[in-house]
Amino acid sequence: MTSDLIGQTAYLVLLLVAISGYFISENRFSLGQTLRHSLIWIFIFVGALAVVGLWQNVKNDISPRQTYMSETDQITLPRAYDGHFYAQLMLNGNPVDFVIDTGASNVVLTKKDAERAGIDLSALRFFGRAMTANGQTRTAPARIARVELEGITDFNVEVWVNEGEMSQSLLGNTYLQRFDKIEIGQNEMVLTR
Repeated sequence: MTSDLIGQTAYLVLLLVAISGYFISENRFSLGQTLRHSLIWIFIFVGALAVVGLWQNVKNDISPRQTYMSETDQITLPRAYDGHFYAQLMLNGNPVDFVIDTGASNVVLTKKDAERAGIDLSALRFFGRAMTANGQTRTAPARIARVELEGITDFNVEVWVNEGEMSQSLLGNTYLQRFDKIEIGQNEMVLTR
């Protein structure tokens, strides 16, 4: 122990003794209640420290993130708390969050995500038709010059922009088929290229 550390420790102990002495002398007729309140504050403080210390683990459980292993060319997507798999792709350098939808034929973007990817919505022609859980909707084809998922890059990828309201963009089979293998198990999806 260095002399500075000994001095700091002695100061903190003296400060604790002085504060404790004050509370004991001021509340000598209700020491039981003072002790209860002190214990409550100690538990609150310890609980706050535990939450701060465990926050990263809690955050990973609530919102797990995708990982990429370059040695095996595998991307691992953890199953989210709602049972779905999610991935964040870079479309023309801009991050877009997708829900993996093996039941969707195409990559389908919301209008907001299409704009984020640099697609001019006023130039689109909505002539396509798609059946969704909310019924039929019109779609328009477009192309994304550069699509990146972790370390894997694809060029000139066809997407469809949904004219209707959609909560999140869908990563469908036209993109998923670019992978050699897709495995689902142990609460994760592994994409191998």
